[in-house]
Amino acid sequence: MTIRTRIAVIGVGNDFRRDDGTGWAVIDRLRRRAEGCPLPADTVLARCDGDPVRLMELWEGTDLAVVVDAAHAHPSRPGLVHRLELDAGGPRSHTTSSHGLGLGEAVELARVLGRLPRRLVVYAVEGADSSLGTGLSEPVEAVIEPLAEDVEAEITRQRDAAAHG
Repeated sequence: MTIRTRIAVIGVGNDFRRDDGTGWAVIDRLRRRAEGCPLPADTVLARCDGDPVRLMELWEGTDLAVVVDAAHAHPSRPGLVHRLELDAGGPRSHTTSSHGLGLGEAVELARVLGRLPRRLVVYAVEGADSSLGTGLSEPVEAVIEPLAEDVEAEITRQRDAAAHG
């Protein structure tokens, strides 16, 4: 019996706003890691600028969508990773993003339109610097590899649950 599980991992960001490139850096790291240990065939790795319509297109019809984004908090603890999980009937999201409309608003729009994934896991990484320029700050760069490992673990749990469910 073949189990088919659609998974989307979406890095939200902008490489030219320093720590705002966190999501894209995680996607790049996952692509490099997949060269040695491939992800399940039904897994899509995508970069997104945070546009709500694009996010919905990327996660629509998936069993699992993992979104990685930079976040701003006051006071800030650069490099701190926050994890939020919800399902299509779960609690409302109030996740803040470093982007104009925000991930929370995209989730609410998708909920209203019936376009949420079955499961949505958001990893929000507190940034230190969103000024113009390239390169992540040291505390954010330090969490990219462990965060890529966490995302791979999410994918493995989803694949295993599908195989046993």
